[in-house]
Amino acid sequence: MSGSLIFAIAGLSAVGIYMITGRSLSRIVLGFALLGHASVLALLASGGPAGDPPLADRTTATEVANPVPQALALTAIVISFGLTLFLLALARRQQELTGDDLVEDDVEDRRIASQETP
Repeated sequence: MSGSLIFAIAGLSAVGIYMITGRSLSRIVLGFALLGHASVLALLASGGPAGDPPLADRTTATEVANPVPQALALTAIVISFGLTLFLLALARRQQELTGDDLVEDDVEDRRIASQETP
């Protein structure tokens, strides 16, 4: 695996996590999208070098490309797409209700957090 691919995965992960910790739902959606891209790159990088296509009587088992990382990458793409659509629906609903996309503090959560534990 090349060093530039490692830096790309680390950079996408770092920026994605930073954006998720914000209070704006639009930044949270973009952060999850970046994390999805980082996971797909990591899965493809874990597959190793490219191999030959699995054609009968043309290649041996050691020369064939590993299909498991490719299948996992496709699964990660589908999951991140579904999560992005769900978060966009939440952001749209928040924008309709409050007029902005900031996550508000919950008054009940602050009240419970301020109580002393027995």
